[in-house]
Order: sequence, then C-alpha cells, then structure tokens
Amino acid sequence: MTSSAQDLLDALPDGIVVAGPSGLVNQVNTVAARMLGIPGEELVGRSLEDALLLQDQAGRAWFAHNRPYNGLHTRTGVPEQSWTLPDGTEVLVTARIHRTGRTIDQVVVCIRSGRGRARLDRERSDLVATVAHELRSPLTGVKGFVQALLNRWDKLTDEQKKLMLTTVHSDSDRLSRLIAELLDVARIDTGRLSLYPRPSDVEVLVRRVVGSVQESTSRTITMEVEGELPEVMVDPDKFTQVVTNLIENAVRHGEGTVTVTMSEMPGWADFPGVHMTVDDEGEGIAEEIRQRVFTKFWKHGARGGSGLGMYLVNGLVKAHGGMLDIDDAPGGGARIAIAWPMVDERPE
Repeated sequence: MTSSAQDLLDALPDGIVVAGPSGLVNQVNTVAARMLGIPGEELVGRSLEDALLLQDQAGRAWFAHNRPYNGLHTRTGVPEQSWTLPDGTEVLVTARIHRTGRTIDQVVVCIRSGRGRARLDRERSDLVATVAHELRSPLTGVKGFVQALLNRWDKLTDEQKKLMLTTVHSDSDRLSRLIAELLDVARIDTGRLSLYPRPSDVEVLVRRVVGSVQESTSRTITMEVEGELPEVMVDPDKFTQVVTNLIENAVRHGEGTVTVTMSEMPGWADFPGVHMTVDDEGEGIAEEIRQRVFTKFWKHGARGGSGLGMYLVNGLVKAHGGMLDIDDAPGGGARIAIAWPMVDERPE
C-alpha cells in the first residue's frame, strides 16, 4: 500500500480495517488501531477474526456473529450494529463486502464512535423527561379538581365550581400549548414546518398577548408603540406563539416590569418591517452564553420551563425570514430584539 493511500485512510474520522480474500488484514488506519488498542503494524497480517476484538452485550464476537465470508453470494455488506471495544467503549460497526462474482475480494469494516448516538439518546431522554415533567403539573391539577367536583358536587357552591372549572380550562390550554410546541419543534428539526403568512397588524396581535399573559401574573407588563406601524407578513398563530413565549419567559426569569416596544424598522435589519423588543429588569443574560440561549433544552436559573421556548422562538422567527438578537435592556436585565419583515422573506 502506498504512503499516499495510507495517509488518505489515516485522514478519515472513522476506523477502517480492510481484509483480503483469505480473511487476513492488509490495511488499517490509525483510528482503528487506536480504537482496537493494537498497533497498526501488528494488526496487518492477522485474521480479521483476531483483529476485531468486538463483543455485544451477550458476549458474542463480531466476526463469529456476522460471518462476513459466509452466506449468500448476493450478500454485499453487514448493516450498522452497536458493539463494544475491549475498554468498554460503545462503537457502531458496519461492513462492505466486495465481490467478483461469487468470490470475495475484500471486506471493509468501518468502526465509528458511538458518542454521537449516545448524545442523541441523551437528548431523547431529556425530551422524554422534560415532556413528562411539563405534562405532570397541569394534568395533576386537572385530575385533582375533576375528582373534587365528582366527589363534592352537591357541597360546592356555584362560585367554587366555576373557579375549579376555570382552572381546569386553563390547565387544558397549557397542555394544548405544550403539545403544539413539541410538534413545532419536531417540524423545525425535520424542515417540515408549515407557515401561512399574510399581512398582519402586529399591534393588535401583541396587545392580545399582553392582556392574556397579564391576567395570569402580578408582574406589570407594559406595551409601547412608537409611531405608526406597517403591517408585517407573518403567520398570525406562529407570531402569537413567539410573542407569548418571549413575554412569559421574561416574566418567569426576569424581575420588575416587562416592557414590549415596537417601532418601524430603525435600520437594524436589511429589510423593511417592524422592530420589536421585549425587556425585563432581571439579571440579564451574560454575553458569553447568549448563543446557547437558542439551543434545545437550554435553561437559565432555577425557575423551571421546558427548555424549548427560546429554541422554538428562534426557529419560528428564522422561518419567517426575520432576525433575532439578545442584548442588555437599558434598565438592566435582558432584551430580546426581533425584526419582522413587511414582505415574504421566507428562505427557499
């Protein structure tokens, strides 16, 4: 094997082990040698069975289990499987079988680190734990009040019944919102988010959100409109979702008054539209972690939340072709600024 070919193999991010027609290893790269814990020069010339010291959870060896040199002559590979290295590290192993007619010319085994899959598994576990936690609270409230109504209906006054049913209705809305957010997160991840933008009066939409959130908090939420605002091209439901998330996030994590300000675009973005800011009076968000705010499951402080809100906000704003930024609020605290376009700026 030429040095340039070996250099090319060594440049690959995955471990590669190549065996010839007799089942002896004739090529191996440095990644595979490091993973297997055997110097590359010692692997060359060994049988593939002796070189691949891989076991599954049942203690079976990769070579004996998959028998790459046996089976139908139409067999062209071994699908990706999870195996364990001698040091206990999980790796993902796949193989390609090259043939000339019925004769096997080469078996190429690829060994990939399982860290990526482990990270995905952790993310899935985080999502399940987050969903379970977020669903449990409103469901507990709904179940408790319904049970009380069923058991004590004749003893409760009309005002008590109304209060309980109002709470059940509120918790049901919260559940519906969480489910809608989870579906939107999945659609953003897979590129299947559907938007239906149309010219919209943002002042009317934001005023509704402010009034709705204000009913559920003792914190003061103010709204300031500077001059006449043009209509923007947004999906009203998704726009409302973004603004609701931002204001509720400011209420949950900030302090003092939450201020929503809107004005015609001041030149911050390269398109005409509406500039909107949401300010709180809390501790703010340190500059070095601002980019992490928009990642999935990001949480700041100890005041709960699903960790999906800002990820969803970022995804919905960018899906509209808008822009989003984090800064310091003039009175301290955090400022989330969004540029909403007047025309359809959705990316292709």
